[in-house]
Amino acid sequence: MKKIGIVIAIERELEAFLKSSYEIEEFDDGAFTCFKTVINGNEVYAVKSGWGLIDAAMTTQYLITKYNVEIILNFGVTGALDPSLKVSDLFYVSKCINYDFDTSCIDDVVEHQYGDMKDMYIYLDEELIEILKSIYPEIKEAVDASGDIFVEKTEDKEARFALGCNICDMEIAAIARVSYLNNVKCLSIKCISDEYDGDGSDFETNVRSSADKAFKIIDQLLNTI
Repeated sequence: MKKIGIVIAIERELEAFLKSSYEIEEFDDGAFTCFKTVINGNEVYAVKSGWGLIDAAMTTQYLITKYNVEIILNFGVTGALDPSLKVSDLFYVSKCINYDFDTSCIDDVVEHQYGDMKDMYIYLDEELIEILKSIYPEIKEAVDASGDIFVEKTEDKEARFALGCNICDMEIAAIARVSYLNNVKCLSIKCISDEYDGDGSDFETNVRSSADKAFKIIDQLLNTI
């Protein structure tokens, strides 16, 4: 039996998990409301983190410390930095950057690089990615620019795209970084909710349907590992 944590950013994404067919126990645990179920013989703990890197990091560490989870999963919606990407396109995140992090002016690192990493990227678990691709071979790879700003301005999208990132969000860099520091496997599934030319209204229109699509892939994975 494995213990698996799921970090979900917002209520509208959490709904995809809560309306599943699993028997889910809800309980308050200090600052968090936790949702527990059993899938394929594994204990699964899901928590809504809230927006942004700080809340996502706190939630990830909580799941690791409190429940000793050995896998952290994340699913949700994402914004497109590549103009060719469309609403409902599905991705796994192979690596990400913390767009808001930069000590290159004082340390021997490049922009966005943590000193203990080989480059600017935070890498997600290759073993879980291979399992995922065996289940869903057509899923696309994404490099995620993660930060504490909802990316809406064209110039911000262009700057992140220039770094080799094709999607953006506000949580996965924190989730992946905390998982890495704790030697815990991490995987993230993202589904486009707002296209390159979109704005906040596109997000509001598509968030639930895109989150549903991302959770279906996580559900398949949970029934495999």
